[in-house]
Amino acid sequence: MGMHDAENMLRRYRGQSVDIKTISGGIYEGKITEISNDYVALSVTTADGEQEQVYVFLSSIESVLPRGIV
Repeated sequence: MGMHDAENMLRRYRGQSVDIKTISGGIYEGKITEISNDYVALSVTTADGEQEQVYVFLSSIESVLPRGIV
């Protein structure tokens, strides 16, 4: 998937919870808070309940699965 296509798809899910799988095998679960032409920022909850920002490069994304959509 091209980076421009990934960026447009992620914009559709802004503010929603998603699961993102990266090419390296990492899986990130969080709410999309920011999208640029290089990365997507997710708000994730840590094991101790704190909110953190995680940044994932668009070029490393393998798949995106929206959560809670039936």
